[in-house]
Amino acid sequence: MSEARKRNFSKFNQREAYKKLGLRETLKWQIDFEPLQPSTFFHERLRRLEYFDLTLSEKGKELLIDAVFEEVLVYHQQLKIWKGVPIEGQDTAGVLDYLLAERKGYLDCPFLCVVEAKKDDFVQGEAQCLVGMNACQWMNVQAGHPIDIYGIVSNGDIWVFYWLDQGGKVYKTLPYSLANLNDVLGICHKVFSLCEAALPVLS
Repeated sequence: MSEARKRNFSKFNQREAYKKLGLRETLKWQIDFEPLQPSTFFHERLRRLEYFDLTLSEKGKELLIDAVFEEVLVYHQQLKIWKGVPIEGQDTAGVLDYLLAERKGYLDCPFLCVVEAKKDDFVQGEAQCLVGMNACQWMNVQAGHPIDIYGIVSNGDIWVFYWLDQGGKVYKTLPYSLANLNDVLGICHKVFSLCEAALPVLS
């Protein structure tokens, strides 16, 4: 299918995204994690972010998301995050807010985790995240990397985590609030660990 005919991730609503992935519903994901204690540096980072408005736009929300990812990625030296990445699936295309992949000087499969930064619309955020995850999983398979892929939808304050397995099932956590900072850091750490664990088999 030509690029011009591929449907953009942002054009999918929740119903269409579910149909695209062949889902009737998402399954409950009771993720097993240990809370992660934030560093002194992270507390100072959050204090300095108070000079920015973090509520009005998605760009403002991304500052919080960036800070959380910076804190957790210290523990995952094999991983790297790219922002604003254009991706093409079999019949979809779009730009991902964040994409987690192996740490290299260039972006390459396997793609591990898709992150959508949304101001407050979690329904639309879920639709875009699911379609993006599906496109990345398809690209991974084409490159010979049939692995599970993970997703996150966040407005900086509320965080929801997704897991798309190789059989096409999607698992979803309850929303977690940054008010419970240790939990959000702990779950990100767990998801990133799952991503990193896939890499040795694929290297």
